[in-house]
Amino acid sequence: MAGDPGARTRLLVLGAGPAQLGLLEAARARADVHVVAVDRDPAAPGFALADERAVLSSEDEEGIDRLARARQVDGIVSPGADWPVGIAARVAGRIGLAHPIDARTGALATSKARQRETFAEAGVPHARAVEPRDPSVEPPWVVKAPDRQGQRGLALVRSREELEPALAEARAESRTGTVLVEELVDGPEVTVNAFSLDGRFQALTVTDRLTADPPAFGVALAHAWPSEHDTEAAAEVARAAVEALGIRHGPSYTQVRLGGDGPVVMEVAARLGGGHDAELCEAATGVDLNGLAIDAALGRASNRLLQSRTGGAGGAAIAFLVPPVGSLVAVDGVEEAEAVEGVRWVRVYRRPGHVFGPLRRGADRAGAVLATGSTRAEALERARRAADAVRFRVDADAP
Repeated sequence: MAGDPGARTRLLVLGAGPAQLGLLEAARARADVHVVAVDRDPAAPGFALADERAVLSSEDEEGIDRLARARQVDGIVSPGADWPVGIAARVAGRIGLAHPIDARTGALATSKARQRETFAEAGVPHARAVEPRDPSVEPPWVVKAPDRQGQRGLALVRSREELEPALAEARAESRTGTVLVEELVDGPEVTVNAFSLDGRFQALTVTDRLTADPPAFGVALAHAWPSEHDTEAAAEVARAAVEALGIRHGPSYTQVRLGGDGPVVMEVAARLGGGHDAELCEAATGVDLNGLAIDAALGRASNRLLQSRTGGAGGAAIAFLVPPVGSLVAVDGVEEAEAVEGVRWVRVYRRPGHVFGPLRRGADRAGAVLATGSTRAEALERARRAADAVRFRVDADAP
């Protein structure tokens, strides 16, 4: 991007991986924004969209603090990743930057255990913690590391024999060694993507979250809009959860299960969704959610972008690409996928040499497709057809 960086607003973006691509693209399109991106992976795909790159973990709080001060940034944002949300809030607070949430809310938003305590106090329906060693409590249960995302340390336990291995895995993944065991709430899962401005919560999209079977429990294979379920009830419980956590400004991402007794909050994130949710929102409604998040991070959010609805599409969908196991040699069929009617883009996350393992977490996905259509079903069919056209050639024998 041309121009004097000193004359432009400096935005520090925590992360340059697949989950940050949409916001980085939106920021790059703004002539008045100079983007400094950090990621521990020197090959992170988002670095190509930044004006400056720093090979630094987005979870290195001291390093982020030093970088923010050295580059005299005007705002910090963590799209698509949970733990850096709290870091962004704390660093912004220490150096006096405007920021959509404070450190307290950042801490709540990055701990599922603390979220549940807050929801209980506020009367927000949520997945209840259980004591699995109580003989009166029967599985199935969900075991998770309460301070992780992307299915790290997450397991569905269907029998008592599966409990100890799941606990050990969750404990190993947890930053603090703590583990959360919850009831399994049966029912479809939806995601409420919203934006709050001066305490006013506005749900923008409610999408169906179509997930894989165990052992890839909880991994989304597709997001489809509009939802086939009760969106008003899901949006209302998301609003209650977001307000209970103190999120008065900025984006929020709430996963909700529609159980037999009504909607139940699974978790809330004070950020954009990591599965290209903001791009789906813009395709569906015309609202530039990435742009809203950028403005919020820079302390200048307004109703302008919230009022930019254009009618959007009748349906929109994200389909994720699942590769075979092995070392990536080449990717074929991208142009074929891009030629499918209604496809907005096709993204491939990995370069040749990357080794794919079996699908267990969101990070094991290899890319995504965004498509629109006159209906939800048409958009989803187009996205899946395009995804099927992308072929990953791998060396299955490579170490």
